[in-house]
Amino acid sequence: MKTPNIGISAENRQAIADQLSKILADEFVLYSKTLNFHWNIEGPDFHSVHVYLEALYEEQQEVVDTVAEKIRMIGHYVPATLEKYSELTHLTEKTKGKNDSQSIFAELLEDHESIIIFIREEIKPIADKWHADGISDYITGLMEQHEKTAWMLRSHLK
Repeated sequence: MKTPNIGISAENRQAIADQLSKILADEFVLYSKTLNFHWNIEGPDFHSVHVYLEALYEEQQEVVDTVAEKIRMIGHYVPATLEKYSELTHLTEKTKGKNDSQSIFAELLEDHESIIIFIREEIKPIADKWHADGISDYITGLMEQHEKTAWMLRSHLK
């Protein structure tokens, strides 16, 4: 592949790709976990929660794809194995084993908030240190998407 000539040095593109790879791993683990919950939800609110979780995992699948595309756009290959995601993620795919909506929403909320914190810490370095304002803007939007989902999950827990 020809090296991108986009005004970001090779060293900075590598640093950005490394951080985006961590975000990708978190997003993929969250996708997998949400899908797991969708398949295994139980309880009197099964149908509505099952449908809600389907919407969440579909949104999450799109996020996974767009993060991977950002990595490719800056000239790097995407980590795409479960083993690599396990090394890079801040999350755990393990669940607490309860399949009721309140337990599921609490676990998903923790994961979304963890991703929010990590992304928030990366916004300024990506823009200021590595000179990639567009990618910084992209992950800001991603953080805001997680903030909205976290708010909705919190609302379910009231």
